[in-house]
Amino acid sequence: MSAEIPTANHLKLPIGVQAFDKLRTGGYYYVDKTPLLHRLVEEGGYFFLSRPRRFGKSLLLDTLRCLFEGREALFEGLYIHDKWDWQAQHPVIRISFSDGHLASREDLDTHIRYQLSQYRERLGIVSERPELIANDFSDLIHRAHQTFGQRAVVLIDEYDKPILDNILVPERARELREGLKNFYSVLKDADPHLRFVLLTGVSKFSKVSLFSGLNNLNDITLDAPYATICGYTDEDVDAVFAPELPGLDRAQIKHWYNGYRWGGQEVTAVYNPFDVLLLFQKRQFGAYWFESATPTFLIDILKQRGVFSPRLDKLQAKAQLLGRFDVDDITTEGLLFQTGYLTIKQLTEPMVGYQLYTLGFPNQEVESSLNEMLLPVLGLRDNELQTYQLALLEVLQTHDLAGLENHLKALYAGLPHDWYRNNPIAQYEGHYASVFYSHFAALGVGVTVEDASHFGKVDMAVDIAGHVYLFEFKVVEQLPEGKALEQIKTKGYADKYRAAGKPIHLVGVEFSREQRQIVGFDVETLSV
Repeated sequence: MSAEIPTANHLKLPIGVQAFDKLRTGGYYYVDKTPLLHRLVEEGGYFFLSRPRRFGKSLLLDTLRCLFEGREALFEGLYIHDKWDWQAQHPVIRISFSDGHLASREDLDTHIRYQLSQYRERLGIVSERPELIANDFSDLIHRAHQTFGQRAVVLIDEYDKPILDNILVPERARELREGLKNFYSVLKDADPHLRFVLLTGVSKFSKVSLFSGLNNLNDITLDAPYATICGYTDEDVDAVFAPELPGLDRAQIKHWYNGYRWGGQEVTAVYNPFDVLLLFQKRQFGAYWFESATPTFLIDILKQRGVFSPRLDKLQAKAQLLGRFDVDDITTEGLLFQTGYLTIKQLTEPMVGYQLYTLGFPNQEVESSLNEMLLPVLGLRDNELQTYQLALLEVLQTHDLAGLENHLKALYAGLPHDWYRNNPIAQYEGHYASVFYSHFAALGVGVTVEDASHFGKVDMAVDIAGHVYLFEFKVVEQLPEGKALEQIKTKGYADKYRAAGKPIHLVGVEFSREQRQIVGFDVETLSV
């Protein structure tokens, strides 16, 4: 019986829908990704794709499942429909680790065994199951090929989740990694029976640690042709979701949610689908992806290492660092990039074969939300955060410069005394600037760190309510007092802002490491 594709005048928003058949038959919006899937399948082979959570990886895999199973009616009207051999129906084995929390090797093995058993039943394979999991998987692939007369397709969803869920307990994470390594090792020798393989997840574990021997695994994470295989482009939002746009500020949608980029400057940036769909449903801006997808281990690791938050928007890393991830070797740059909190802003090649990526926040949602989450890590008490945030917003909106000074001094005075003794973050250079920057950035105002001019870089620029604030930070134990404001003036940092016709406030902020407080706060306002 063929599926009927609805032609309703107003389609439903596919929030949380990961089943392709439900999406196509249930009257939902659908962004056609089949041009990219067609290219991927035509290339053929074994592929790996890393994307952050809630970017549509599960739907991508389910679309491939329906495609290889030959469910033609679901693809009517899509790019791939007249380009696919619908007579060749392949057995598909789709393994998912997206559900639940597996806290031991025993849990992992039970989870895998259950799914292999389900696919034996679904594919009509009746035979004695081998005792070892690796042999069970290998036998399933082989018999699927025999039974269908077509080579099998293997799709693995969230291949790394069992490890990531236990990353802060290294012994357990290693145990789960070895279990998964044993499972994935089957794919190498199963090659004669496989038509296509795709593994997706958040992180990119090294081939040595997790895919030993699978030398033909092609990582397409940063391949320009597949940069938009998950997520919505501006064109998708304007064309597919046009009925949802009236009443919403299109520029703000882009500012808040666009900006994820996998590749150099030439690749198209995308939106997280979860954000866009919830915005259309709720009709108000919110940190929907951040609140639903932020792993707790991320903040814990940043806290352990000490985070200079103003630098997060201008991190630089070699390509190798972005792809280096293992239980005992997680780079900060790789962690933030792979989990979606930083994205690629620029790709340069200072010498042949040496690629250097500049990373930064993808959009306003991530910048403000991550900085808000970092504030307790930097010493602010959770129960006082809202009070401080509302107070800062008020003095900025009313341009109360005396109030701004009093507010910031109270902020630093409020940092718990015990926190300085017990927290390693207080010891590293730039802690004061981190508190300062994250406090402003968490508001969602326009904050630019190290804003360049012809004469150098001012530490922080803030544009709010028609006024510009230029901040320069100094530590008095390193430089004499009074140097912060003087530097803003002598370097001419304000010159680039004069043409905008906005009042410009020059603010020199001086910290004392010994007193753990702001000891100098000098302000000068330039008239329009």
